[in-house]
Amino acid sequence: MSAPLDVSDEVLSGEAVAIDVQPVGFILRAAGALIDMLVSFAVFLLTVFLRIWLLDIGVLDEATDTIAVIASIVVSFVVLPITMEVALGGRSLGKLAIGGRIVRIDGGATGFRHAFIRALVGVLEIYMTFGGVAVLAGAFSARSQRLGDMVAGTYSQRVRTPKLIPSVPVLPVDLVGWSQVADVARLPDRLARRISQFLQSAPRMVPAARARVAQDLLTEAAPFVSPLPPVAPEVVLVGITVLRRERERRALQNADRRAEKLTGRRVGL
Repeated sequence: MSAPLDVSDEVLSGEAVAIDVQPVGFILRAAGALIDMLVSFAVFLLTVFLRIWLLDIGVLDEATDTIAVIASIVVSFVVLPITMEVALGGRSLGKLAIGGRIVRIDGGATGFRHAFIRALVGVLEIYMTFGGVAVLAGAFSARSQRLGDMVAGTYSQRVRTPKLIPSVPVLPVDLVGWSQVADVARLPDRLARRISQFLQSAPRMVPAARARVAQDLLTEAAPFVSPLPPVAPEVVLVGITVLRRERERRALQNADRRAEKLTGRRVGL
């Protein structure tokens, strides 16, 4: 049997449709956090120089300077991260650089409350421990979540993914005769999605693993296909995918024709 589908990177839409999402990996997450830390420290240094200048010109005294130190720390390490994350929709300079965005566990957009919790916990796990707690939490969590993410119920989702080259399967020559008599029932959505994903990634797989996964998928799909042609499992999966696509296309065309007859207007696919 094939390995069970890992649903840790799936979220369900409001229509209960599984959406495949990719969390940002640990290394990229750490790189983005480092950029954000450098930005916060740079702002803090600017406030230090500003305080020195204000002390020199007599605007600040020792009492007000203490207040200014506390205010500069809060602004640099709490207010700034919150403001950027809320204003940029879950992003920051570091996340823009690595192509990530903070989202809720269910995939929804975050708000002020999530950014506030992450920033407060971040003072402890990032700045007070020099990132030690964040590194430990991210290294041992499934989605590289730091402690602030776990408390706020968020994680960093990848939004910059490589452009995929569309690949449309073509019916193999060996299956032309079979396609005229084959009966392919509707496959479970998850199985159909796994077959489609396999056909997309098969050219990059090791031959032994490629053959094993193709056989496992065909074993699961066999109850929905009659008869099974005597060809390689991967070829059968391609034939099943092509037949399903063509039959669904014809079903849509028939539905459009019926709609045209009822409404008297042309309906596009």
